[in-house]
Amino acid sequence: MVSGGRKLQSADRQMSEAFITSVFLAMSGGFQDAYTYFTRDEVFSNAQTGNVVLMSQNFMTGQWGEGLRYLFPVLAFAIGVVAAERIQNTFKYAKKLHWRQMILLIEILILFAVGFMPGELDMLATALVSFSCAMQVQTFRKVDGYSYASTMCIGNLRSGTAALSVYCREKRPEQLKQALYYFGIIFFFAIGAGGGGNLSMRLGIPAIWVSDVLLLISFILMFSSKHRD
Repeated sequence: MVSGGRKLQSADRQMSEAFITSVFLAMSGGFQDAYTYFTRDEVFSNAQTGNVVLMSQNFMTGQWGEGLRYLFPVLAFAIGVVAAERIQNTFKYAKKLHWRQMILLIEILILFAVGFMPGELDMLATALVSFSCAMQVQTFRKVDGYSYASTMCIGNLRSGTAALSVYCREKRPEQLKQALYYFGIIFFFAIGAGGGGNLSMRLGIPAIWVSDVLLLISFILMFSSKHRD
């Protein structure tokens, strides 16, 4: 009976946790961070540690206007986490569309709107992208059962390196698989960031729509399996 339950659980694994879905989410996350840095006045959309460092440095040197450029994305990121949690709580049992897909649609619409915002609205645009990134990182937290982040690297780097260290000591295939998952996510994040930087410098403000395409692929992939939570 237990064996049958495990098989059912395995067969019903969410596509939102599949590696292929995480690949496009990670590429989109890297793209968004590079986009705001190269196109929106050198402010990060999801690397909030960097924003906090730059915000603090500017505030302590009396450059209040510059500090606010980095404060608003941090606040928007926090609000995005709250928004995603509330959406999950409200629509957790929705049948027509899974709550994670709802969040992806909201993210796609936000980024689409950002692509029309002129340079005079850089601060608002960056805050909206940070809000979008926060919703994504709060919503998609596992790949094949492993906790990860699709919009940043430090946690993935720590987890992947720790798993590799355990594998080198104990030679357990599961640990090697785990390490490869994390390093794979980092690799595709880097691909997205590199592409985002180059396309942002070439295409300018509308380049963010490429990130929408990546998110749309993840949205479509999620129709291929059932969801339980």
